Amino acid sequence: MADYTQTTRRAPFLEAAQQNYIDLLTEAVGRAPGSEGVPTLAELGPQVASQNVLTQAAQQAAATQAGLGQLTFGPDGSVIGAGAGTGVAGYQPFLDQAAAYSGPQAYQQFMSPYQQQVIDTTLAEFDTQTAKGVPQLAANAIQAGAFGGGREGVAQAQYASDAAKNRAALQAQLLGQGFAQANQLANQAFDQQRNLASLQPSLAASGVQQLGAAGTGNLAYQQAALDAAQQRAQLAYNEPMNRLAAYGSGIASQASGSPTTTTNTSLGGPGTISPLSQALSAGLNAYGLGSIFGGN
Repeated sequence: MADYTQTTRRAPFLEAAQQNYIDLLTEAVGRAPGSEGVPTLAELGPQVASQNVLTQAAQQAAATQAGLGQLTFGPDGSVIGAGAGTGVAGYQPFLDQAAAYSGPQAYQQFMSPYQQQVIDTTLAEFDTQTAKGVPQLAANAIQAGAFGGGREGVAQAQYASDAAKNRAALQAQLLGQGFAQANQLANQAFDQQRNLASLQPSLAASGVQQLGAAGTGNLAYQQAALDAAQQRAQLAYNEPMNRLAAYGSGIASQASGSPTTTTNTSLGGPGTISPLSQALSAGLNAYGLGSIFGGN
């Protein structure tokens, strides 16, 4: 009996589809990122949004509040350095001014420039009224029959002494009132500056917070836009492969139930199978005897 080989093949349309799939897959695999019409690795990979001007303004305001100088920002908007500042926090000037309003000499800068004029005018009026009482002493002495005597001298001396004491007391009272008022104003100014020193940081922090919140909102939008761009790039890069996967799945589903053709090829010799036998064998394998002879 002669030797022969047996070859089993799928339907020609499936072999052609498989070959086409392999060609397309080879071409798709060769699409390196960054080649013509293909997104780059930077577009396919994750990206981080840069700091925006609002966030940078908030950072600069916070640095200034802490006494730092001008901040330096890198290409991505992040802080990479700070200049030499004053070293004085935002509230420090108010504390320094409050210190100037404390101490034993603080009242002097609040003394009224008109106080001495008030004192001089008041004392002059006092002297005028005191002088008006001297003639009354002489009249009293004459009426008592002691004019020019020792009793009159004693009365005049007592009157002068009392007047001097009253004048000194009045002057002291005026000076005391001026000091008390100036000291009260100094204390009031001290409290005002101290309150401003306490208020200033909260106001500065509020401004920084508002700028930071606005910057954060803007940064979130920028990041969302970058994420969406990355997703689009990945979709564009993967879309051909997804279509090839669907194409390959379709071929596989067709191949599982498609008929095959078996061909016997003689290697020569006495037992060579005739072409008719080969055709019959192929037909029987592909369609069964019933298909060839018209059976059900």
